[in-house]
Amino acid sequence: MKIIGLRTIKTAFGAALAIFIAEFLGLKYASAAGIITILSIQNTKKTSLVIAFQRMASTVLALFISCVLFEILGYNPIVFGLYLIVFIPLAVRFRLTEGIVVSSVLVTHILVEKSVSVFWIKNELLLMIVGAGIAIILNSYMPKINKKIKENQKLIEEDMRKILFNMASNLRNKSTDIKENEFFLSLEASIKKGSDMAYRNLNNYIINEDKYYVMYMEMRTIQFQILKYMRNHFTRFYMTYEQTEMVAKLTDKIALQLEEENPVDTLTSELKRLYDELKKQKLPETREEFENRAMLFQFLNDLEYFLEVKRKFILNRKENNMY
Repeated sequence: MKIIGLRTIKTAFGAALAIFIAEFLGLKYASAAGIITILSIQNTKKTSLVIAFQRMASTVLALFISCVLFEILGYNPIVFGLYLIVFIPLAVRFRLTEGIVVSSVLVTHILVEKSVSVFWIKNELLLMIVGAGIAIILNSYMPKINKKIKENQKLIEEDMRKILFNMASNLRNKSTDIKENEFFLSLEASIKKGSDMAYRNLNNYIINEDKYYVMYMEMRTIQFQILKYMRNHFTRFYMTYEQTEMVAKLTDKIALQLEEENPVDTLTSELKRLYDELKKQKLPETREEFENRAMLFQFLNDLEYFLEVKRKFILNRKENNMY
């Protein structure tokens, strides 16, 4: 049985509290405050604030337009339709789309009451303030998800490690493991999940942003794309045992040192030494040997780019004091 989530609890409690406060203040259509709270409870603090601002601004705009039109043309469905024709494009123009539906519901109260008196204007504004305000207050608490992100990072690194070990094995055996596709699908799913959590974590900071996890996931996403590109080489090139073993050993070493904190400087140096050793070998004598050697160097270029992405991530983290 699935446990009721925190957002569900906040939504239920917030809606009831908003209605209670609205009734206590003597507001008409108090249930609208509860509906506004339901619509305003979000997954992150930043999203809640942005949506609350949009809805407050759109309510002011909607009330102004509707009051002018109702006073001049009367209170009827045709004028309400005209209000929407004017209001919706303006809301889109000023990036207030989140408030279109809620603001229009509040305008219907004025349409039903056939009055644009100060009482009704204040009533609708207070309904929005109470509903959105309760949502902001409740969303000021968001549980930390750093631990879950860290766990996900370990899964990503483990999946990448499996892929690199598998590549080293493929180089030695000149064959492709049937589980290869499974490894890539698992890594793709882990990175997607991790990226979602990283951005959610980022949006829970209002003043001081924590971009570290977002940067980490972006780094791993690029490396994932590189791995997919490297994967294509295995169906095309053939090397001597000596060349194969040299590249396979380096690939194994990269897999073993894949952890988050490794600055990869040592690995980069070893890769350059391997480049130099391969360049000293006898030149290809046939077209096939030449093509295979070229693909070998492309594979090593991809490995170098794979390491460079990680090195830049480490440097950027140090420059921005993100630990």
